[in-house]
Amino acid sequence: MSDLEKALATQLANIEKRSGKSLSELAAIIRASGLVKHGEIRDMLKRDLGLGHGDANTLTHYALKSDGQSAAASSGLKVDDVVAALYAGPKASLRPIHDKLMAEINKFGEFEIAPKKTYVSLRRKKQFAMIGPATKTQVEVGLNVKGLAPAERLIEQPPNSMCNYKVRLSVIAEVDAELITWIKQAFQSAG
Repeated sequence: MSDLEKALATQLANIEKRSGKSLSELAAIIRASGLVKHGEIRDMLKRDLGLGHGDANTLTHYALKSDGQSAAASSGLKVDDVVAALYAGPKASLRPIHDKLMAEINKFGEFEIAPKKTYVSLRRKKQFAMIGPATKTQVEVGLNVKGLAPAERLIEQPPNSMCNYKVRLSVIAEVDAELITWIKQAFQSAG
């Protein structure tokens, strides 16, 4: 079992403990809701069961088997194939920004890449960053780290969000020392 699989198993076990329900009971609640859209299910779990955003999101992916990692595993795709799909068509011009980010992050040390439907999750003991195209003209970097001083481009997110901070990039030059320092702090705090 990879570290990523262990982390998912731990998170799912913690969801069971916090909710007082087994995964099969939680899946039954999701099916009984009649909801089919990811965001609607996630919001229902937050509202009705009091789950945080990350737990509700993970549980929704688990129940629907809808995350990019599951899709990649079931189709035999590799991380590179998923990343290529993220930056296909009108988003192709953003791929050099993604590649520059990954080249810089790879210098930090070992971590896992978990492809999702719309981004890649970067993890050590826990997720430290999310990278993916936010629009046709911007790549978004989500950071899980505490204690950074918000700045014009480092946007603090509300409590219980998937990430503590987000940064949007439009050109490769924005992959600068300041951004890499923030990402490295998130990397170090993750494990």
